[in-house]
Amino acid sequence: MELIDLHTHTFFSDGILSPAELVYRCKVNDLKAVALTDHVDYSNIEQVINGALKACSELTERYDIEVVAGVELTYIPPSDIGRMTEKARKLGAEIVIVHGETTAENVPAGTNISAIRACCDILAHPGFLEPLHAKEAAERDVFIELTTRPGHRDGNLQVSTEAIKNNCRLILNTDSHSPQDVLDIQKVCAVLDQCGLEKDYYSKMLKNSELLIERIKSR
Repeated sequence: MELIDLHTHTFFSDGILSPAELVYRCKVNDLKAVALTDHVDYSNIEQVINGALKACSELTERYDIEVVAGVELTYIPPSDIGRMTEKARKLGAEIVIVHGETTAENVPAGTNISAIRACCDILAHPGFLEPLHAKEAAERDVFIELTTRPGHRDGNLQVSTEAIKNNCRLILNTDSHSPQDVLDIQKVCAVLDQCGLEKDYYSKMLKNSELLIERIKSR
């Protein structure tokens, strides 16, 4: 089965792997695409995007795997998420993720809906997805993440239930920070089991990942 992961971290932020090692480990695990999406705020957004762009252009060619340059806007005040999403894209980020209101961390209230209204690409680990927020995410075609990451994944069942009910595009990512986090079929199956979804539902999420990659390449 082909795999795609559009949410990972390197030593550009709090991950422990270089971009090259992370990408190669993904290739070994049969991923056909991966996004480098390190944490950014006002202080480091330029440096992280520049580094990711350099890494992606080299690694896509060398390792024959689609590598996408992105960022994860993290703990940005909700009132600034729209502006920072626009800034990230102007600086060259192909995917903009917003660190959602996971129950595992104390994220500013209002982050989820501000991310959706900013039309970010992916709302990561939203924790609890309110029905009206899910409806608006579907209307704005913002992808909602299910995650393999411990702590953050505690919200997967509620998020998947509400997202499916409101026809949101679900996407499965790892939020990788270390070698043991790299996506594999066992992690995919664990998330599907947690959410009460059949194994073939991953094919739908994989198509959503492919759609997002096609979308960003056409911008």
